[in-house]
Amino acid sequence: MDKVQRLAIGSIFVGTAVFVLKYAAYYITGSIALFSDALESIINMVTAVAAFLAVRVSAAPADANHPYGHHKVEYFSAVLEGVLIIVAALAILREAYLGLMTPKIVDAPMEGLALNAIAGVINAAWSWTLIRRGRRLRSPALVADGRHLLTDVVTSAGVLVGLLLVPVTGWHWLDPALAAVVAVNILWSGWGLMKESIGGLMDEALPEATLARVREIIAKNAEGAIEAHDLRTRHAGRMTFIDFHLVVPGAMSVTEAHEICDRLERALKADVEDALITIHVEPDDKAKHAGIVVL
Repeated sequence: MDKVQRLAIGSIFVGTAVFVLKYAAYYITGSIALFSDALESIINMVTAVAAFLAVRVSAAPADANHPYGHHKVEYFSAVLEGVLIIVAALAILREAYLGLMTPKIVDAPMEGLALNAIAGVINAAWSWTLIRRGRRLRSPALVADGRHLLTDVVTSAGVLVGLLLVPVTGWHWLDPALAAVVAVNILWSGWGLMKESIGGLMDEALPEATLARVREIIAKNAEGAIEAHDLRTRHAGRMTFIDFHLVVPGAMSVTEAHEICDRLERALKADVEDALITIHVEPDDKAKHAGIVVL
């Protein structure tokens, strides 16, 4: 089992522990805002399981039916997480509406808030771990899970501050109002996750800064060639796909052209982790006099 899968399993255990704490906080207080927090934790557990299954499938080697591997499955996990976040937000909005119609006094707030605060600290530490390690391991599923947890941390902090104000101000409507704010915030989070994942499924090119670096590496390491053109890039989970046409002198031997390609692949893989590179070699009469000029 690799590092990504171990982190995904860790998310399941952390999500379960946080849900128990948040549901206990809701059970003690009867707060709709804390109920919204607990409901989001259920979504966290479900998406943690989905993320684990996604990274497990993505780690499977390429086969006859999937010659480019299974890396894109992680994007489906992130899309699922976005959909579930939206469903949870709609459920919270319903509870918030009912609470606004009939506000009630929140019981024993300090005990419940203490439990919720502990859950928030656990979530904050784990979300930071997932985002940092997920980016290092190039796992969209882990980064999405971490970003979702980070949103949960922010909303939990807002709920805690708001509920502390309820006994001071006597505004009992503040509890369902906070739940509505939580719902709107996680709706925005869900949309962001889905938008980013759909971009991956649609084979978006690498960011412009990374593309510029790829062009620079090709220009500096293609000595002996004439030019490179038709550069195309895309992400698929942890993999980065790079392909381009390399124009060489027509009299160059296959062995010499292959040596240039090997040199380019080594340089690109040293800079772009988990890169899969395809180079199409062409004779000089195919030069377009555009694209990447060999230095």
